[in-house]
Amino acid sequence: MTIDNYSPYLAFSRETWSELRDTVHQPLSEAELKRLQGINDKVSLAEVRDIYLPLSRLLNLYVKAKQRRNRVLDQFLGKEPRHVPYVISIAGSVAVGKSTTARILQALLERWPQHPKVTLVTTDGFLYPNAVLEERGLMGKKGFPQSYDIRRLVQFVSDIKSGKPSVTAPVYSHLVYDIVPGQKAVVEQPDIVIIEGLNVLQSGMDYPHEPHRVFVSDFVDFSIFVDADERLLKTWYVERFLKLRSGAFADPESYFHHYAQLSEEEAVATASRIWHEINYKNLKQNILPTKDRAELILTKGREHGIDQVWLKK
Repeated sequence: MTIDNYSPYLAFSRETWSELRDTVHQPLSEAELKRLQGINDKVSLAEVRDIYLPLSRLLNLYVKAKQRRNRVLDQFLGKEPRHVPYVISIAGSVAVGKSTTARILQALLERWPQHPKVTLVTTDGFLYPNAVLEERGLMGKKGFPQSYDIRRLVQFVSDIKSGKPSVTAPVYSHLVYDIVPGQKAVVEQPDIVIIEGLNVLQSGMDYPHEPHRVFVSDFVDFSIFVDADERLLKTWYVERFLKLRSGAFADPESYFHHYAQLSEEEAVATASRIWHEINYKNLKQNILPTKDRAELILTKGREHGIDQVWLKK
């Protein structure tokens, strides 16, 4: 562990962080881990043991502490105990592996007896439908903050945090690249909610001219940022695009079916262009500036392996 008196973070190498798992045992099998990984992620059981088990232990301690605090507050106010979910947010760039991190944490946290019901929600469901984005000239900025129905997303998280027995969210399909009309995801009083998305760490600091605006980050109990060097992110994005080209893009129903016919050279060029014109701009303008607001930063190196963990003091 590295302590810098002038940094808001404690820095841990993989080895020192791994020691903090204490007596927590490995609950995942190779088959389970394989199901949890994204299309271009490479997470080993060793990484689960070294990185995610200590993190699940830390989060379990935080959740128990918050539950105790809620009981004390209810007792002080003379109220019946309320069911208030603990909210975790996971942010980071496209292709950094946020979804895999979220799924692994969900699987691990569900195994702790204090909070067996863990729900994972992605902010993709709160993107405006393509018809609205096209009407507003925002299809080229899909994933940027303005492409989301932020008001609806904030209301959703607020309803969860207030203990509403049933809250619904729109459903997004990566196959058709759009909101699925008429479909809803239902969240019914989980113990923990994990919210994964590009811009979940945004706050009022990003909108100085709207000081009274409420953001998702206002309802979050613990925030995580998954980080990596920009050159690695581009490489991973292009690699994922190539795998999708021979996989999901080959489905005639896919919004990106036309990319399936590209040669490898054309696919690399197309993916590189999309990265620089959309995802890289979003990363620099909207995502990276929020990194230092996270309670915990997971820094990845080559092969998607996490090299360092930064925990806010």
